[in-house]
Amino acid sequence: MKLVKIDEIKKVAVLGAGVMGHGIAELAALAGYETYLRDINQEFVDKGMGMVKKSLDKFAEKKRITQEMADQSWKRLHGVVDFDEAVKGADFVIEAIPEVMDLKKKTFKELDEKTPKHAILATNTSTLPISEIASATKRPEKVIGMHFFNPPPLMPLVEIIRGDKTDDETTQTTVEMSKKMGKMVVVCRKDVPGFIVNRLLGPLLAEAARTVERGEATVEEIDSALAYKIGLPMGVFLVADYSGIDTIVKASEETKKRDPMSPGPQKLFVEKANKGEYGWKAGKGFYDWSKGRPSIPTGLGDKLDPVPIFAPVVNAAAWLIRNDVADPQDIDIGVKLGLGYPKGLCELADEWGIDRIVNILKDKEAKYGDYYKVDPLLTQMVSKGHTGVKAGKGFYDYAGAGYTYKATIFKREPPLAWLIFNRPQRLNAINPDLTADLDHALTELWYDNEVRVLILTGAGDRAFCAGADITGFAGGTPNTGFEATRGLQLVTQRMEKFPKPIIAALNGFALGGGLEIAISCDFRLAKEGAFVGQPEIMLGIIPGAGGTQRLSKFVGIGRAKEMVMLGDRVSVEEAHRIGLINRVFPPDKFEEEVKNFAMRLAAGPPIALKMAKYAVNFGTEVPLDIGLVLESGVFSVLFGTEDMVEGTTAFLEKRFPKFKGK
Repeated sequence: MKLVKIDEIKKVAVLGAGVMGHGIAELAALAGYETYLRDINQEFVDKGMGMVKKSLDKFAEKKRITQEMADQSWKRLHGVVDFDEAVKGADFVIEAIPEVMDLKKKTFKELDEKTPKHAILATNTSTLPISEIASATKRPEKVIGMHFFNPPPLMPLVEIIRGDKTDDETTQTTVEMSKKMGKMVVVCRKDVPGFIVNRLLGPLLAEAARTVERGEATVEEIDSALAYKIGLPMGVFLVADYSGIDTIVKASEETKKRDPMSPGPQKLFVEKANKGEYGWKAGKGFYDWSKGRPSIPTGLGDKLDPVPIFAPVVNAAAWLIRNDVADPQDIDIGVKLGLGYPKGLCELADEWGIDRIVNILKDKEAKYGDYYKVDPLLTQMVSKGHTGVKAGKGFYDYAGAGYTYKATIFKREPPLAWLIFNRPQRLNAINPDLTADLDHALTELWYDNEVRVLILTGAGDRAFCAGADITGFAGGTPNTGFEATRGLQLVTQRMEKFPKPIIAALNGFALGGGLEIAISCDFRLAKEGAFVGQPEIMLGIIPGAGGTQRLSKFVGIGRAKEMVMLGDRVSVEEAHRIGLINRVFPPDKFEEEVKNFAMRLAAGPPIALKMAKYAVNFGTEVPLDIGLVLESGVFSVLFGTEDMVEGTTAFLEKRFPKFKGK
């Protein structure tokens, strides 16, 4: 059977024009595919198409994409009722119909009969087994789970689930398809109930409910502790209200059917569902929604230890790892991007201590039964002394690292190094950990002769860096504000003195402190559709990490004042025109072009590159006469280098020079 590769996919069909379906279709059209959105009647199709148009226009208005990109995407999108028209000639199909197994199997049987034999058939199910859906077809190797999160255009994660017979080629193409849609991906390697994210959400919801049922804490106390101590974007009961308590009960029932050891629907949730108190859509759930989204009170959870609520969740994560369903990295990406955790679950467990988790579970098992039985992996970790950060090893290895990058991913790939701002759930916003990571990366690479270029970029595709994390502003004082700005200012000054080129690869928007970091780099390479800006004025403050000082050097005083005082966002295309951005690349070529640019720099003479950087950066700070003397001085220094000899020799011999930095 013919294998379908990502560059061979031309037509995508999305079945179901509801909330998930129309969002997925929008992503497919934005990714450049001819996309057919199908539902069972014209009313549903029209409503879905209208939501896509509204979303595209909003993205263009907010400058997340250009108006041209929005218009072209809309032209690629076709709303249809006829099933055959939607799927005829489709290379990739994504099903997003109701979560009813018989309906899905019937649909996949029809897809198998009416799509080309090479077509990949994906289901957006969040609960149903992929293998059972695939059994309705004669091509189970080409059936795969592709679980988007709501709303698909905004949520950065796609969870890909292999069925029992899904082959490697189908998995790889689906991963590439998801990335082309701008998503980060985790792969669930086995078709287990709940997959990765929901398998971890279930025990959290269950344990929170049981804690209330036991009288150990109230709903508000738990949500307050989890929101303000752990940093979850919403407490678990507020999440339940938002998701729909009836939906959670149904999903828990489905998971329980497939996995007898799952917690199943909890009494607290069932009682709410039976009363019709489903959450926000009913106007009432655990909270009153009649006046809009409720807020979680601060302070109520101050005396509550949230770790015992998370202990069964860590136990579930250990099961996933031990059974080769996912690794700690996938689990942590899943909960950060799918559930909004500020840190990964395995990272948190290592901080809390694996031995502490085990003791909590043993205590609960003694009181409440086998559900809390400690997973053998956790027992093994404790027996080996791998109890987390304090021991130097837990789910992650901390021993010998000397420094742990907390808010970034550091990759050393000589002659290049990458520092990826890794807070996509906060749009890679700057916090003290990110600043410290950036500072440490500079120190680590300063005298590393094998690395010649440092590249800064952001995780996900939405943001390079959204500026300061304003959630850290609460309770601030003038002194803490001064210290925060001075800390980042000192790091950006070190960037200007760093002896190697630094590239800011703007894979999404760069705002506030994110732009200030970018203009402290030597080069700014941007992806089409991104934008930059200094919006601090709208918060009643001004740029605090060099924006008022450096910006005018690129765009002139007048334009700098406009950007700072109006806070307007500027497209990278316009920023390129006015000299703020060096190059702009199309999305599908961005990473390749950034690497090509970096490799060209890395092939240059390291000492001469350093001297050129210093001459430009510091020569422009002094009168021209002094700057010219500085230029002559560094020029003369280079006459004594082996690289100068190699360069001139290679020129005469008509070959490419091989510079050694000597």
